[in-house]
Amino acid sequence: MTASIYDPLDHPFATNDLGQPVGAPLPGWTARPRPPRTAMEGCFCRVEPVDPARHAADLFAANGLDTEGRNWTYLGYGPFARLEDYRAWMEKTCLGDDPLFHAIVDSASGKAIGLASYLRIDPAGGVIEVGHINYSPALQRTPAATEAMFLMMARVFDELGYRRYEWKCDALNAPSRKAARRLGFTFEGIFRQATTYKARNRDTAWFSVIDGEWPALKAAFQTWLDPANFDGEGRQKRGLAAIRASG
Repeated sequence: MTASIYDPLDHPFATNDLGQPVGAPLPGWTARPRPPRTAMEGCFCRVEPVDPARHAADLFAANGLDTEGRNWTYLGYGPFARLEDYRAWMEKTCLGDDPLFHAIVDSASGKAIGLASYLRIDPAGGVIEVGHINYSPALQRTPAATEAMFLMMARVFDELGYRRYEWKCDALNAPSRKAARRLGFTFEGIFRQATTYKARNRDTAWFSVIDGEWPALKAAFQTWLDPANFDGEGRQKRGLAAIRASG
């Protein structure tokens, strides 16, 4: 897959007194707050900080619906054969401030059916990454799946005032790359041999949304999530990408 990569030298830029190109000024910029440990409420789901005592059993059961273990291929941990092992991993990994893990709780059932986190949180630069995304089969391809990403993005831009929201994945993880594009992230390139995990190489694909893109993207999410966009069986009438393209 080829894509046009943004290059600031191809666009209008400011110059300093020496005639050198420099970044746009940011008058009044200050470091942004860190994400709070509070829930984000939507119509289809609630995104809340992980609590192993409340979420581990639900998530373990939901993950078990993935009988082949495909969800774990591109994560740096798992799969977990026993609930005890999964809960121990959560207690060790998911209770810090960065990454800040969240459970995605289905509004209808009240059960946790997915995970996602904020990570590489940079208040001074105004940058946050979303990652550690693990959507169980119960969450995949549902309105809640999209709403959870919308809620996390809205917190970053609307509530906290960050400038940049990142998505990174194994460059061979085609479903993740497709999801990033559907959600409005812009592909920025491949970092070759960026890291290793599970005794293999990882080239990393980088994507981002920036604050100037957020108002139009937010409107597209809201249009897609409107109940009028779904038929009586919960199927979408217009896809998110189509709504974004028409905007």
